[in-house]
Amino acid sequence: MGLEKVGEEGDLVRFRSYGEIGNVIDVKATPLGRGQMGVGTVHHIAWRVEDDQDHLEWQEHVRNQGYGVTEVKDRNYFNALYFREHGEISFEIATDPPGFSHDETVETLGQHLMLPEQYESRREALTASLIPIEVRTLT
Repeated sequence: MGLEKVGEEGDLVRFRSYGEIGNVIDVKATPLGRGQMGVGTVHHIAWRVEDDQDHLEWQEHVRNQGYGVTEVKDRNYFNALYFREHGEISFEIATDPPGFSHDETVETLGQHLMLPEQYESRREALTASLIPIEVRTLT
């Protein structure tokens, strides 16, 4: 998945990707019991790609490695595909574009709850349980 091994300590192995953020992952090299759903459980690991072409190349690569991979899903702010590795961890590979500024300006990001069109009919129910937040400008 484009990771470089950069360290090892005890039963932990550290890998780094080329990305600027979220680019370090530590993997426990010794077996663990099967995980259970609950607080603190990882649902999936997301990887990012530059654009649609890069996305399709990864889809083909994953398929050629013998994994069942989904078709590309339009998630409004990005496109995504999914597969499970042999340990059954769910991986998502998502594009950077179109990005979160595709339906609002960069200057107003986070000031309003933006929903993909398919969820607008559920806006009232979805917002009823949200805790109010205040977006602050840091100086």
